[in-house]
Formats: sequence, structure tokens, C-alpha cells
Amino acid sequence: MQFSELGLPEPIVRAATAAGYSETTSIQADAIPILLAGHDLVGCSQTGTGKTAAFAMPLLAKVDLQLKSPQVLVLAPTRELAIQVAEAFEQYGSGLNNLKVLAVFGGAAYQPQLSALRRGVHVIVGTPGRLIDHIKSSAIDLQSVHSLVLDEADEMLRMGFIDDVKWVLSQAPEKRQVALFSATMPGPIREIAEKHLRDPKSITVDRSQKSAQTIRQQHVVVSPKHKVETLSRLLEVEQTDGVIVFVKTKLGTVELADRLTARGFNAAALNGDIPQAQRQRTVEKLKDGEINILVATDVAARGLDVDRISHVINYDLPHDQEAYVHRIGRTGRAGREGVAILLVTPSQRHAVRSIQRATGQTIEQIEQPAIELINKTRSEKFKAEIAVAMESRQLATLADLVEQYCTETGQEPAQVAAALAVMAIGDRRFFARPIEEPSFATKPGRKERGDRDRGDFVKRPRSSGDSAMERYRLEVGRVHGVQPGNLVGAIANEAGLGGAEIGRINIFDHFSIVDLPAGMPPAVFDQLSRTWVSGRQLRLSIDSRSNDSAPRRDFGPKKKGKFAASKPPGFRKPKKFAKAAPQG
Repeated sequence: MQFSELGLPEPIVRAATAAGYSETTSIQADAIPILLAGHDLVGCSQTGTGKTAAFAMPLLAKVDLQLKSPQVLVLAPTRELAIQVAEAFEQYGSGLNNLKVLAVFGGAAYQPQLSALRRGVHVIVGTPGRLIDHIKSSAIDLQSVHSLVLDEADEMLRMGFIDDVKWVLSQAPEKRQVALFSATMPGPIREIAEKHLRDPKSITVDRSQKSAQTIRQQHVVVSPKHKVETLSRLLEVEQTDGVIVFVKTKLGTVELADRLTARGFNAAALNGDIPQAQRQRTVEKLKDGEINILVATDVAARGLDVDRISHVINYDLPHDQEAYVHRIGRTGRAGREGVAILLVTPSQRHAVRSIQRATGQTIEQIEQPAIELINKTRSEKFKAEIAVAMESRQLATLADLVEQYCTETGQEPAQVAAALAVMAIGDRRFFARPIEEPSFATKPGRKERGDRDRGDFVKRPRSSGDSAMERYRLEVGRVHGVQPGNLVGAIANEAGLGGAEIGRINIFDHFSIVDLPAGMPPAVFDQLSRTWVSGRQLRLSIDSRSNDSAPRRDFGPKKKGKFAASKPPGFRKPKKFAKAAPQG
């Protein structure tokens, strides 16, 4: 079905077409008419099926651009998803004059968000904790909100946000439209649907957009500053034909293509700023084998169909799971086996789980190429190039010249040959060295869980039952109205921990105590200290006293300081955002 057949305003249809979308997915064809008609909706759908457009487009159609107050409110479990959804609203609403979209989330400065709210916004997408802070401080007024979306509701439940979600729903106007999307429907999510939605329509969408079974999907965890080096080494050792490397920005395509070219790869950039004629020539060169690596944005690569693509490498995370499916679909064509590799930083590992749920397939974690393999590959390539050069017509002439040089200087022929190789290689180091990953020293007497520095995590061998914890005091308590879910959600979002990695929580009148994995990086400590929960900054500090004799309320599993061995605790580096999502 075409978007133009669904009754959407023409500017939204044009924006969808400009973004490269023509036909709807199953959930879009079902959900858009329901939401346009004003019904509440429960969508049981995996990510990667196009659900963001399914709710963004019809809700944008109802926005009054003359009213400078929030009308659409979207709750998302993570800051990454909040940013992605906000960007999608901006993309689909690009034809609407002066549409203002704002993403609000923890870990970012309050002032830019407050300034944007004062100027007026139409759509707000945010994580529950930061939304509640803005609502309680009266920075966000919900009275004009006519549409509310709960995106990935089961993920919000898993992260401990369910009480926050219920609170936001209780503050929204009684007459509002609610759309709830969830991959699964556990009891608490069904309870929300029954209590807060009015006679909702239901949609269940199978994973109709699974990635092809002929594609081997892998991911490698790498520190941000080592991504180029890791990419280069993967390109060296993988048996590739044509390769597409996906990045987020137009400028990024040029920068990365230049860096790969400087390392000896035959690479070119492809983005929307490059003239159409030049883009077409670049694609033809890729098809003909004159170019082996194409560094592209999603939009520039849309519609690209080149049979020789053996590998798709996601250098930057895709916009959403649907974009991931579209990206890797460039390989594994015509029955050939393809390889899709995802480069993720330690703080992005959660994205792998989301994509796996979307595709229904495992994304195998692989290690960075071994030094021995890289150097063996370089040596064999070097010898092969010598063998090709030995067939050159100029060999005899140049051999005479080299022999003459050796006679004049007394140099050994092998040394002269090596010098000629240096002339060809330049200043680049021939043999690779181990990538120096940052490490975080564990405290004396503590068992090592891994090497960490500013949130980066590198696996190390560990013994079973190895789960050192540390106790922290948070300056928010019962009198401030804090609930365990508030603390779990804030800590999980800001520190990059899973809910199961957060230990015992004791809530007292004026403060709380929580057990967290030992070895917290300083950046994470500072981030958590500045985090606001229930109108209070946590002001984190190490609590050295034993509270076993103090009266307390215990929440969460009592594991005697140990976590389940199947999921070791580890901190991820929180992202820094200078400002909220771009406006209009």
C-alpha cells in the first residue's frame, strides 16, 4: 500500500517519499488509519517493522502548529531510542512549517532542554526519569497533550520504569489518545493497557522483515578512538569482494573514505551532497570492481543494488532497527552468503540485544582480529605483490639499475630491495601492534571483573562467583517520594547497567543506600552524582558503614553481594550531549 492511500496530509507523504519510502510495512498499513481515526492502539510488534513511522506520521497529522505547547508525548526506555524517535518525527514532519520536536533524557544538561521548552515545542520524546523531573518542575505542561505513545513498553518494564510510566499516564489529560507498542505482553504491560487505554484496537505483527538467512551477522566491541583501526584490520583479514561501510553523516563518509584510502584501501564516499552524476559513476565503479569499499549514508545507499557486495559493515549504529535490516539487506543477494558486521562501543552493547529481537537472529560477538593473523595476511599480500611485479616488462631494466647501485655503494641486494619496499609503503608501519585498550585498575583486595577506564570495558578471565560490589549513599529518600523503580531506572540509564546488575536498595527517610559493581569509573561517578531523581540530585558518595542493623526497606533480590554468574556487572560510559535534539 502507498502512503498516499492512507489519508495522511500531503506534506507528510512528500517527506516519506523524500526519505525513500514508497510502500508501507504491515504495521504502518494497519496502525496509521486506526490512529488517524482517534482510536487507542496496542501494537504487539518487534522493532524493525517500521513502527516509529506507524505512530509518528498519523500523530503529526493532528498537531496544531499555531499552538506552541506539547501535543504529542512519547516515552522511550533509553536516550538513544529517544533521540532516534525525535529524529524520525523531524524527518516525517520536515514539510510542516516551524514544527518543533524536542528529545529530553538524563545525562544531558538541563538548560538547553529548558530553553527549548520555553520557546515552545509540539512533540516531546523522552525517557521517563527526565520527563518526570520536567513535569514536576512545571517546565512541561501536559494540558495540551492529545496523544501519548509508550514505545518499547516491555523494555521500560525491564529497566524498572513501570512506576514512572504509570505516573506520567496519571498526569496526562483524561481525554487523550494512547498508543502502546511492545514486543511482548507481560502482565504489568497488559495491566497498563487495560487501565489506561480506552477500548483499544489491537495489532500483532510478525517479524515479516527478518534479515535474510544467507547473511552471517556479527558484532565487535571497540573503543571509539580505535574504530578506524579496527575497521581497517577487519578489512584486511576478511575475504571480501565489494564492501559497504555505513556511517551516520555526510561529512563522516568523506572523512572515513579518506582515512581508508590513506591506509591503502580502494575506497570512495557516497552521500547526498555529491552530485548525482558523480554518485552514479561511483556506483558503476563499485559494480565494475574499480572501487572495492563504499562509505555511505543510509539515504545515499537506499535503492543500491550491487550483486558483488559481500560485506556490510555498520561503522556507526543505524538510525533504528529497521534501518539495520535495510542496511544488511545490501549483501547476501542472489543466494550468495553475505556478512554483516556491527561495530559497537561498550556503551552501545544494549543495541545489539534490540537488533537481535528485531531480526530474530543472533548477532555473534567476535573478537578483534588477532595480531598474528593480521601480520600473516600482510606478509602474504606483500609476497604476492612481489610475485606480480616479477612478471613486469620493466624487471630486467630495473634489475640492471639495482645491480649498478649495489656495485657503486657496496650495499647488499636484499637491503636495497627492502629500501625499495619502504619507498612503496611509505611511513606506514608494516606489522601491526596490539591495540592499546584503556584499562581501569581494580582496587587492592577486589577481584577483577574487567579493565575499565571512563566506562570502556574489556573482558578478562574471571573465576566463577566473582562479583565484587560496593555500597553507595544517594541523597534522596522516602520523604522525597522516591521509589525503587526511580533509582533502578536512573542508575541503569546513566551508568549503562542492566537492572540485574544493581544490587540491594535500602530506602531511608532522607537518603538511600544501593549496592553497585565495584570499580566505578570516575566519569560514571560524576554523572550519577549530578543526576536528578524525585527533584533531588543523587550526590553519590561511598558508604563505608554497615547498615545491616538499621531499619530498612529491601527491594530486589538478596544475593549476599553476588550477582548471577551469567551476567557480570560492568559500567558503560555515559554519553555526553551538549544540547537537546535539533529543533525544527
